[in-house]
Amino acid sequence: MEIVYVLSNPAMPGLVKIGCTSHEDPNGRIAQLYTTGVPFPFKVEFACHVENAEEVENALHIAFAPNRVNPRREFFKIDPEQAISILRLLHVDEATNELNQQSNDIDQESLEAAKQFSSRRPNLNFEEMNIPLGATLQYTRSDTPIFVTVVGPKKVNYDGEEMSLTAATRQIMGIEYSIQPGAYWTYEGRTIKDIYEETYSEVE
Repeated sequence: MEIVYVLSNPAMPGLVKIGCTSHEDPNGRIAQLYTTGVPFPFKVEFACHVENAEEVENALHIAFAPNRVNPRREFFKIDPEQAISILRLLHVDEATNELNQQSNDIDQESLEAAKQFSSRRPNLNFEEMNIPLGATLQYTRSDTPIFVTVVGPKKVNYDGEEMSLTAATRQIMGIEYSIQPGAYWTYEGRTIKDIYEETYSEVE
């Protein structure tokens, strides 16, 4: 079976690559993307075995066409979970761990450099992002309004409980794994993701 993958790169914050491969060594294919023009290796956010990889890939490209940054490239300005959630609905055979555990052609020094660069990206801090205590954040992926209240630099109140915005997002979506919550919430009409990027754009 072929593989559809969702990749990110710490050098390209906010962008996701959606592609597929029938390569016998899919991790080798991903390693090939790490060229001299790319400072860090790509991270496999999600990968899955499918029988009709090109059809699935094309459907995702059509779905996110308004977010495509270059018609000649498979990069989209979306949160990885937006593509992953669609793939999960297909009840696919996940291969993320399989790819991550395989040895590949990327040297460990490059992988460690990417890891260190990614770790420099700070966690959400409402105080630093100029979102005051008592501020109301709105969840945007529901037909009925859902709100949380900021109660600390890194905490919100959801349904009477104090937790991180990531935990609140996980509860609302009914998932057991964590995702980046910024794309799913707004404050005064702006996404938390955009406010985060604006606040920490100078962080190196």
